[in-house]
Amino acid sequence: MAEAAPRLRNLAEQVLGGPLPVRLKAWDGSEAGPPDAPTLVLRNRRALRRMLFKPGELGLARAWVSGDLDVEGDLYTALDAMAGLVWERDEDARGLRQAVRDPGVRAAARELLLLAGPPIPPAPPSEEIRRPRRRLHTRRTDKQAISHHYDVGNDFYEIVLGPSMVYSCAYWEDAGTLESAQRDKLELICAKLGLKEGQRLLDVGCGWGSMAIHAAREHGVSVVGITLSQEQAAYARKRVAEEGLADRVEIRVQDYRDVVDGPYDAISSIGMAEHVGAERYLEYARQLYSLLAPGGRLLNHQIARRPQSDESAYEVDRFIDAYVFPDGELAPVGTTVTQLERAGFEVRDVESIREHYARTLRRWVANLEADWDHAVRLTSPGRARVWRLYMAASALAFERNRIGVNQVLAVRTPESGDSGLPLRTRTWNA
Repeated sequence: MAEAAPRLRNLAEQVLGGPLPVRLKAWDGSEAGPPDAPTLVLRNRRALRRMLFKPGELGLARAWVSGDLDVEGDLYTALDAMAGLVWERDEDARGLRQAVRDPGVRAAARELLLLAGPPIPPAPPSEEIRRPRRRLHTRRTDKQAISHHYDVGNDFYEIVLGPSMVYSCAYWEDAGTLESAQRDKLELICAKLGLKEGQRLLDVGCGWGSMAIHAAREHGVSVVGITLSQEQAAYARKRVAEEGLADRVEIRVQDYRDVVDGPYDAISSIGMAEHVGAERYLEYARQLYSLLAPGGRLLNHQIARRPQSDESAYEVDRFIDAYVFPDGELAPVGTTVTQLERAGFEVRDVESIREHYARTLRRWVANLEADWDHAVRLTSPGRARVWRLYMAASALAFERNRIGVNQVLAVRTPESGDSGLPLRTRTWNA
């Protein structure tokens, strides 16, 4: 029988209708493809079955998470090469189903099935969240989704995020460290909010407490931080106590819909609104508006997707939904601005910091890879592989402008029309 890798390459190119930009290494040790390209390693026939039973992104993800599929060489180069074949094609495999109508392609597909071994769909990896269809973005389902993502273990996040424990895009003003860039991001948000001693700040989705601690320590404000993650809250409270800020910072396990102790002078929502969902977004915006005093400011820091010609056709990324952010949704920045305005806000500034997130993610990937064995012991091999793939693919998505991230500054402008902002808020360098 011919070696597996050359057969796989020829058959895959017939099905996909173009050359494979990567090298293949099969379970029998055979290899085929460009010698200088990154290599996809199929460690067993099960890797092929996973991709055949779930063509597209989800099948590849299952093979990767389970360890049946690996990459030799640079992961970013491999993902970039594969993007045109998988992530930029029909992700639900409609394109492949249409291609299989061709008799030659049908024959190639049958041979692939024979090569894959027993025609039994492999069970998904244990790291894949499996849940019955239910109503999204209730208090209960949001708490479950947040727990899946954030209750992985604080020790694991310490490896990935580093000492800053900030899980959002850093702000790179120079070639400094990740920690200095995260500090600069927190200070940028405080400046946009115009924080002053004695004010009250609500930090929605406070994570491990970094924004709350920075704002209280550096600007003398009183802060309430809310999260749905028990592990985050426990970690944040410990940090607050160690900083001697317990009299100024309160960390709650609380849904944003249940906060009733306004008014606040400012609200920060950093990397949280992606969890809200399109159907709930106006409710979210109205709730934050109601919690602000007149003249109060909101800084909404949120990942955005590119708009589509047919918005009704938008589908949540299947890998992200199954392994990373269950029920998470991305909206175009224009939609976010519109919803904030519908809630009553005056939007005063929108700043895209897309390139900053790509750089941040590459640093997180480097942190994970540098302490890989420890990360695996703290979670599982599959979970560590989920994070490596998710962060590397996301870095490329930001670099290629497939997704972006924006800081939107909005004000609850009083009836007098005085926003309280200076006439000039930006300084541009040529």
